[in-house]
Amino acid sequence: MHPLRPAAGFLLAVLALASADAGARTVYRCVQGGTVSLATAPEPGSKCTAKEIDDNAVSTPNLWGSMGVFSGTLYEREQDGQKVYSTRNLPGSTPYLKFTVQTPPGEPAHPGLGTVGKPRLDRYPSEFKAAARQTGVDDAWLRAVAHAESDFDAKALSPKGAMGVMQLMPEVAKEYGVADPYSSAESINAGARHLRALMRRYKGDLTLVAAAYNAGIGTVSRYGGVPPYAETQEYVSKVTALYELYLRALGRKQAPERPAL
Repeated sequence: MHPLRPAAGFLLAVLALASADAGARTVYRCVQGGTVSLATAPEPGSKCTAKEIDDNAVSTPNLWGSMGVFSGTLYEREQDGQKVYSTRNLPGSTPYLKFTVQTPPGEPAHPGLGTVGKPRLDRYPSEFKAAARQTGVDDAWLRAVAHAESDFDAKALSPKGAMGVMQLMPEVAKEYGVADPYSSAESINAGARHLRALMRRYKGDLTLVAAAYNAGIGTVSRYGGVPPYAETQEYVSKVTALYELYLRALGRKQAPERPAL
């Protein structure tokens, strides 16, 4: 395996040079399960967009998005009889290169990120109570996530395509049968069901639940915990702080015993 390399430009150069003969520098930006990867060929199961890379790859535009500083691995595998490379660990892959990338800070993915602010119990109280009662997910936790995601803006749309109060990604909205992701009732109900599924997966570990809600299950699995993305780490800290605030605002000093969701 090659040693750790720190430059995003170096990684793009490796991908571009491996992609084809000189003059055909194409890298694919692939999205799957809310995570982004770069590859030299379209990945099975991902939605991929071809990006032409100039020979001077060090000066190429950022293809990752705003993820802060994070580390990963470039993998090698065979696809259609050819060697291909991807930053996603697909079946049949072997590690080829470890890297660390620093992306521009950009805008936060979700409109609710920023200062913590005060609890807002006046926002959709009946919808939160109904969703909590139906799913068993704590009302205070639901409110904390909604506060961090959208600041309770039912019309919020993030640069990454997340929608509504609970900032549902299109694939999540589809999974939970949401007809109108900008409906506060539908968004809160689907968000609660998604959080319940995450709580089951992570056995009630709310840190991992928050990380997966923000960055995706695949990313949490890839890093074996909270990924080293500046936004996700900020998000987890903010949701945790908001949860404590909402518990107190609702007249409770501590979180309830978590049911077997």
